[in-house]
Amino acid sequence: MAVAIAAELRYTRSMKRHGSVRPRRAGGACKARFASPRAGFSMIELLVVLALILILTMLFWGGRGSGRQRQQQQSCQKNLQKIFIALEIYARDSAQQFPVVPEAKTSEEALDLLVPRYTVDIGSFICPGSSDSSLTGSESLSRHRISYAYYMGRRASDASEALMSDEQVDTLAKAAGQQAFSTTGKGPGNNHSKRGGNFLFVDGRVEHSPARPPFSLMLTQGVVLLNPKP
Repeated sequence: MAVAIAAELRYTRSMKRHGSVRPRRAGGACKARFASPRAGFSMIELLVVLALILILTMLFWGGRGSGRQRQQQQSCQKNLQKIFIALEIYARDSAQQFPVVPEAKTSEEALDLLVPRYTVDIGSFICPGSSDSSLTGSESLSRHRISYAYYMGRRASDASEALMSDEQVDTLAKAAGQQAFSTTGKGPGNNHSKRGGNFLFVDGRVEHSPARPPFSLMLTQGVVLLNPKP
């Protein structure tokens, strides 16, 4: 035992002279230490990871946003189809003439003739994609703001003509390719932001259109386009 201790003391003095002494660990055992490789990401690896996260986030939320937009467009089309039933019944009772209010300035004034005799569902006059307040009950439309434009003066025989639509950018006639809805997402005409809008035709069909419809929207004699209240 004494020999072993003396040998260890000589070894320690020798290591001190050469500047390579290492601290002793408990129990007297001396273990070699090994350098571990540096941990962590390089700058390029970090940028690649961030880019992948960004792409996946855009795909996820973009897909959800597109699905929600399609759902709103479809709900809007159902609204117009509901309103058409009321318009069709009204025309049957009015010599095939859809609602007309002389000197009307807004679509609310003319379409108010439908409530409550021909429909009590005034909630269908609000586009789900718009920022307009929802409506309930069967109150007069003239007291509220609706989301849809109305071609006042149409008759049931005008089968291929537009009868209603989402709010438009103005109340002028439009040739094919001219702007009917917002192209920036700002009002007027932005029920569906900058993704166009829906048209209800006299024959009852409903079609979605881009902001610049590929068909003409002429105003024949006696027909005026009424937008909702500003």
